[in-house]
Amino acid sequence: MNIGQVAKSSGVSAKMIRYYEQIGLIPKANRSDAGYRSYSSSDAHALYFIRRARDLGFSVEQISELLALWRDRERASADVKAMALTHVAGLKSKIAELQTMVHTLEKLADTCSGDDCPNCPIIEELAERAVVPSTPRLPPIPKAKPWPVGEMATEGR
Repeated sequence: MNIGQVAKSSGVSAKMIRYYEQIGLIPKANRSDAGYRSYSSSDAHALYFIRRARDLGFSVEQISELLALWRDRERASADVKAMALTHVAGLKSKIAELQTMVHTLEKLADTCSGDDCPNCPIIEELAERAVVPSTPRLPPIPKAKPWPVGEMATEGR
């Protein structure tokens, strides 16, 4: 299969396939005599695996680990399960953060009249939170006293 065919088969764009090759997530493709990339059905299957993992929100680093586990026929399923559950915990944390953002924005939107008036509690709230406390200034460094002329030349003799 050429890159267009494997892209269609796996659901991964040609650009991403080249990127995954570049970063070593998948091995470099074999090349035809004309220099075109050539992929096997197992390459397409690996790319489909990657796409499914990306659809589930796994990072490239996590996908690399999952690929290694997938290829290891003597893997412990406990390792895969642990990765999945760690990822679920991370997703739940992100969901909680997003829900907090939604709640805050909804409350702010409820306070805004949404008319032609320039006063807007949403902008005021954003501006209020944007104020950075000033950094305390350090005292100035005292100037060093100059050496008396001749004293430096005779010191240490």
